[in-house]
Amino acid sequence: MARYENPIEHTCDVKEGQQWISVDGKCPDGMCPSAWYSMREFVESLAKGEGNFYDGWMKNPMSAMISCNDGFRPFSFYIEVI
Repeated sequence: MARYENPIEHTCDVKEGQQWISVDGKCPDGMCPSAWYSMREFVESLAKGEGNFYDGWMKNPMSAMISCNDGFRPFSFYIEVI
């Protein structure tokens, strides 16, 4: 990171096990903006009742596993309809 990234004051506060609920496909309060940007289209599609991304990619067709686009601090999110 020191070689490529300029110092930044604040990074994402996501912690393992943390959960959010999106209502009507909207960004939940407290969600890291970069993480939301990575998963927004999947959440919006699931909120509309769509799913089965990439013809059966996930065992649960109403879910997705999405990684944040921050390559220095990668984090994966399991998204599912509840």
